[in-house]
Amino acid sequence: MKRIYVVGTADTKGEELVYLASCVEAAGGRPVLVDVGTRRPTVLVDISAETVAAVHPGGAAAVLSGNDRGTAIAAMGEAFARFLPARDDVAGVVGMGGGGGTSIITAGMRRLPLGLPKVMVSTLASGDVGPYVDISDIIMMPSVTDMAGLNRVSRVILKNAAEAITAMANRPAEETASKPAIGLTMFGVTTPCVTAIVERLKADHDCLVFHATGTGGRAMEKLADSGLLSGVLDITTTEVCDLVFGGVLPATEDRFGAIARTDLPYVGSVGALDMVNFWAPETVPERYSGRLLYRHNPNVTLMRTTPEECAAIGRWIGAKLNLCSGPLRFLIPERGVSALDIEGGAFFDPAADAALFEALETTVNRSDRRRIERLPLHINDPQFAEAAVAAYRDIANP
Repeated sequence: MKRIYVVGTADTKGEELVYLASCVEAAGGRPVLVDVGTRRPTVLVDISAETVAAVHPGGAAAVLSGNDRGTAIAAMGEAFARFLPARDDVAGVVGMGGGGGTSIITAGMRRLPLGLPKVMVSTLASGDVGPYVDISDIIMMPSVTDMAGLNRVSRVILKNAAEAITAMANRPAEETASKPAIGLTMFGVTTPCVTAIVERLKADHDCLVFHATGTGGRAMEKLADSGLLSGVLDITTTEVCDLVFGGVLPATEDRFGAIARTDLPYVGSVGALDMVNFWAPETVPERYSGRLLYRHNPNVTLMRTTPEECAAIGRWIGAKLNLCSGPLRFLIPERGVSALDIEGGAFFDPAADAALFEALETTVNRSDRRRIERLPLHINDPQFAEAAVAAYRDIANP
């Protein structure tokens, strides 16, 4: 039977942890109390810190035997991130903690599938929670007061958290979409292409479009890893530019990793590989002084990639595509890769595009399942969208 994991550091937050578990039970849930503390607990728990720590690559001693608190917290976070996804009885997770506890618990929560309920009651929840939530669906609930014993405020907050996690766990959302879900990546400068693809596929697919801003690509690949996508049309791979050349909207080194791990049908392209993103003009690094810049809006500045940079990007992507063994088509629009890279446009540079295309073609190891194709079209031409749809239907329905 599925249970609600109630997680905290039982060495410093034992009283609050027991109260939270009791509220979950009173709300109709089946709590299991998990200790992620690094010292002796002050209350009885169901799953000990030693049990969690044992899954650390260095064993429990690597987590619990040291004297440095920061090192111990980091190690316990790594252990919990391995421990939690391996459990098969998790209906939901509710955590509570200060800075250390929040770091540990959310490390595990981020590894859980999207849609599985996650509530984190934290002293940090009213600030910048990006590092704790990242691309997951963790609900951050401010604790309001510090967690230094129960009081009239903390009892209300913890009870609300218990009611919320129990309701979500006991009444999960019904599956309403009967159509297979596909992920698509889009930027403003590739919107006509992706919109046209969606129009052609939405009758028989649930089209999930992700803004290619670093987090968008990672969110799409997390869905792929979670088994929630049946295929991907990765038209806008621009996040690679920011990764390789220091832009502000980068992918991670694991870009395309989910495609390699899952063997999902994949159609990709070179959308917006003509640009690196920075914030306001004054934020552009000094090493890029004199480069061709475009003011997208007062807060975003785009830098045109050079032929040398485009060649490096092409080799980087090509090497990643070579790791993919599923059905794959990669389409090259010879007449431009974005709305700015078009004849008369601010970023029109046939030499840079040629370097990108050549690097891709010479790097990708082609086979019957892994193909790369040039098209005498601009990426936003309707015919390019048609070609992408045809390529996807071909590999998704062989």
